[in-house]
This record gives sequence, C-alpha cells and structure tokens, in this order.
Amino acid sequence: MSADRWRPGRDRRAVRHPGRPGSARIKHRSTGETPHVVVAGGGLAGIAAAVGLAERGVRVTLIEPHPQLGGRVRAWPVGDGRSMSRGFHAFFRQYYNLRALLRRFDPTLAHLVPVPDYPLVLAGSHTDSFATIPPTPPLNLAAFVARSPSFRAVDLTRVDIAAALELLDVRFPQTFSQYDGESAAAFLDRLRFPERARHLALEVFARSFFAHPADFSAGELVAMFHTYFVGSAEGLLFDVPDDDYDTACFAPLRDHLERLGVDVRTGRRVEELDTTDAATDAPGSGPLTVWLDDGALPADAVVLAADPAATRSIVGASPTIGTAEWRAGVAATRNAPPFAVWRLWLDRPVAPERPAFLGTSGFGPLDNVTVLERFETGAARWAAAHGGSVVELHAYAAPADAADPAVGAQLRERLRAELARVYPETTDAGTVADEWLVQDDCPLVGTGPWAARPGVTTPDPRVLLAGDWVRCDLPVALMERATVTGFSAANELLSGWGVAGHDLWTVPMAGRIPGVGPVRRALSRR
Repeated sequence: MSADRWRPGRDRRAVRHPGRPGSARIKHRSTGETPHVVVAGGGLAGIAAAVGLAERGVRVTLIEPHPQLGGRVRAWPVGDGRSMSRGFHAFFRQYYNLRALLRRFDPTLAHLVPVPDYPLVLAGSHTDSFATIPPTPPLNLAAFVARSPSFRAVDLTRVDIAAALELLDVRFPQTFSQYDGESAAAFLDRLRFPERARHLALEVFARSFFAHPADFSAGELVAMFHTYFVGSAEGLLFDVPDDDYDTACFAPLRDHLERLGVDVRTGRRVEELDTTDAATDAPGSGPLTVWLDDGALPADAVVLAADPAATRSIVGASPTIGTAEWRAGVAATRNAPPFAVWRLWLDRPVAPERPAFLGTSGFGPLDNVTVLERFETGAARWAAAHGGSVVELHAYAAPADAADPAVGAQLRERLRAELARVYPETTDAGTVADEWLVQDDCPLVGTGPWAARPGVTTPDPRVLLAGDWVRCDLPVALMERATVTGFSAANELLSGWGVAGHDLWTVPMAGRIPGVGPVRRALSRR
C-alpha cells in the first residue's frame, strides 16, 4: 500500500498530523556534543518523549521515581509470582499513537489480545453490550440506540434534538472551549438524556477520568463521544495486554529505550529546575540545571512528564522557570478524587461465563470488576495452580479520606458485598491474598476554561509539559493523550533544532455526518 493511502487502523478517515520537516537526525555541535534532554517521569508521556527524541539522535536521561516504568499504568511484583497494578486499562483501537509506541518492540502487537465484550450492568435492571454493534458511524449509533435496553422509545421522544446533534457537530479544538463552564451532568440535563441511559454516559466516560459528573467537563464528554463512538470507525471494543503491564509493555519499552542510548534512572526524582546565571545571579538567563534528589544534571531542555501534583511541586520549587502567570496556571490545576483498587486472589474460580471486564452502575462504590486470569498469563498461571481466580475491584471517585485505614476497611467491606451481588458465586470464596491501593494523583478535567489549561509549550522554549492532564488540540484522551503530548513535546524540541518530527494520527477532527451543523443551528433558533 502506498504511503499516502496507509492508515494506522481500519478507519479510512483517520487523520495524519505530519511532523515538521527537518534533518533525519540531529547534527553534532561544534563541540562534538549533542543536546541533552532530561525527561521527568517514566509513564507513557515520558517514554513517548524519550523515544521521540532518542530516535532522532538526541541524548536523553529519563528520571522515574518508581522502580518500574509505566507511571499510572505500571505494574509491580508482590511475591509468590503475583503482581499488582493501579487498575485495569483498555487499549482502544483508536489509540493510534500509543499502539505505534508499542510497535517499537512488538511490531505486530502480538502482546495485545482482544476483549470480546465489556458489558455494563445497571443494578436491578439491564445489561448493555457492545459486542454486536457495527463499528462504522453512523450505523454504530443507530444500532446501539435501537438495540440497547437503556433507550426506550418514550425516553427518546423527550430528548432535545438540537442538543443531541451537538454530539455529531464537533470540530477540534473549538469544541473543547465551546463548553467552558458546563459540566457533563449539566450537558446531559440540557440534552434531556434518558435517565436509564445515564450510566452509559456518566459511569463509562466521566468516571473513567475518576471524576464526579458534576465536576467533569462537558467539552471532554462530547470529545470522548466523538473519539470513541460517533467519530471513529474503529469500534467500541478494545484490546488488553496478555500479561501484567510491566512484563507485556514497560520492561520491553525500557529495553528499547536503553538500546536507543537513553540513560534510564529509576528510583530517582526531579525536584527543581533552575536557570539562574551564576555570573550575574540573574534568574531565567542562565543555563538549565535539573536538580534531582541525588544531585544536579545540566540539560539543554527538560520535558516535565510527571503527574500533575508532582509537576506542581517541581514548578513551585522553580521560581526562575517561565513566568509568574504560567506558574500560577500550573499551580491552579487540580487532582481528581482518590480511586481505590482492590485485587483479590480467591480460593475458588468465578463462573466461567463471566467476562474479563464488567462495568457496573448502581452497585455502591463498585465501578467495575476484572477477572484477570481471562487474559493475563501470570494471573492465569496462579489461578490454575490454586484452583481460584484473580479478581480486581475498582472504585472511582472514592471518598476523600479513602486512604484512612478505618474508611478503607469500610470501603472494602462494601466492595466485597457488591461483588457478591454481581457474582454470587464469590459470596463464600476465601481470600488467599489481597492487595489494596488508594491513589489520588490523577488529573481533574474540570469545567474551567479549556484554553487556560497548561499546554505542551511553556514561556521557556527549553521546558515542555506532557501528560494526560496537559491541554492538547487533538481529540485524544487518557493514555492516548499522554502519549500524544509526549511525542508533541519531543517534536517541539526537534523542530527548534531543525530535526524532523514524528507523525501523529487521530480520529477525524470534525463530525463525520455532513449537514448536521445547519440542522442543529436551525433547531436551536426554534
């Protein structure tokens, strides 16, 4: 297939965002040295930035506080051949840039296995399935509404058609700003979205950002409908790694980085940046120094690819970086509520018909259940050896004090009771081992002005930001946004050095159905 017809997936309308032209590799300076970039953070954003730079010949040092790479997608051993992670992640097929990153070590993506369905069950009511929904818009939307028990004819007659058409009449990045000040919950109120179907919009989309629907941006909600559903022909199903995240993804990515010459330093932390001129003591005019917890690194540039709280800490400790207004903007970012992950190694198996992943709504704090032996090699090995199951329970937007031992104990009690409601065969199952994790380091994608969010570039061209919390013009989210902003940070630096950037791919930048805009505006006027 010719290069101009190649696409990264099945969607013929996927959009290529070409990297800026330039030389294939960076040229040595007169001193014989190449630029040195420090990347703070070894999650997807930091790895993408490091790969993007190192593949063009830039010298890179990657700093990661944890023993493993992966950031909020990492996994780690906990003994007896068992592993723990921060919870289930879906590798959607429209994650073109994340999948391109994984292809660096796994060209055929053999380590990604498809999940045949991820049903969503509403307590005391019905279950929605995505398995038989055609992937191509608008057939997918029509088929889903027609087949889903969440949508009844009487409910659909009450929907505000003009507001509903906003889901189809999108254009990026303008759509992000169009909903400034409006929450996901308020948008669905205005749309008069059927109450029975709200678990699909709010539990799946808003809570996947660990946010309460009243605090989650309507612009992000509309963008996610476009990215995952009405704007993409990749379908609603996804893949998962065939083993724990470190074994399947991040240990191989670390090997790839080191083969590229990247100096990967785990167990180290970036604490401060400084650009004070030593000769004049003038801030902002000197060389860039990156201070770690064990010393200093001189650098030509830095990519801050840490989580939002860590980035706030670094920027707050670095008064010579950027401007006061920019630093205030970083300081104003907020974290989402805590989330809890409870992994249970049970002494008996869950029923064989149980799906690998089940979304839940109306089951108290329980947001989803994962049966890990359905796809993880290590979990399957443990389950076979012990005649049991490895089950993971996830509670998004947990109570603010969920890390308190007493509150955590109550939360676990409720989660176990709800698991028994969902999968009754687990009621009397014994727990061979368990791991409990509460974290509060995810970004809150709130209702504030989209344009006010920190972007990849900063007032200092030597300092770039990357991560799923960083403003991005493209219709991407979650792991894909982290990857895209990482490559974008690399591209910004490469462009400044006259080096070719990396192409990026996304779903279409506008709605796929022609003529929707005029119809929507006419209905709105009425």
